[in-house]
Amino acid sequence: MNPVAPAPEHTDRSCDHTSVGVLVSSPSGLLVFERATPPAGLAPVAGHIDQNGGPEQAACDEVTEEVGLTVTHLHLLLDQWQPNRCRRTPTGPVGHHWWIFQADVSGSLRPSPREIRAPRWIHPGQLQQHALRTATYADGRLSREEFEREPGLEPVWCRFLHALELITLPSADLDRIDAVL
Repeated sequence: MNPVAPAPEHTDRSCDHTSVGVLVSSPSGLLVFERATPPAGLAPVAGHIDQNGGPEQAACDEVTEEVGLTVTHLHLLLDQWQPNRCRRTPTGPVGHHWWIFQADVSGSLRPSPREIRAPRWIHPGQLQQHALRTATYADGRLSREEFEREPGLEPVWCRFLHALELITLPSADLDRIDAVL
């Protein structure tokens, strides 16, 4: 009997140091979820650009792949480097060049069980509470196990959402969160 080759999405790929994040909003709030794979934390849609033809195409592809929605319009919000680690095989410097978009979408939410758990729409106050939990974790007042059991925001998202004025954290908290990236 021949072993079955893994599907392409499960292969151990090298990090290309380029990622997109996509904010999908509705009257119910911002779409976030827990990732089915590390790192722990609530996050919007995100992924590597890989061979997706550039940031815009990668953003559209990730939205469809992770939550089953179709992007009808993208608006670039941020374009910056973040020193976040990656679970992929490391090459070169630690970090990613990120493009963060706001997306208009159509369709029905169909979350990928391979990619995400517990999708939800959260309002700004809830987003702030999750950011504070991440700051508490970065300050050492929560263990990794406690944070993984009941996560705050995925650390890389704290700096982005602060820059977009969707959450507010003191500079010292942001610096500690950057240190756990």
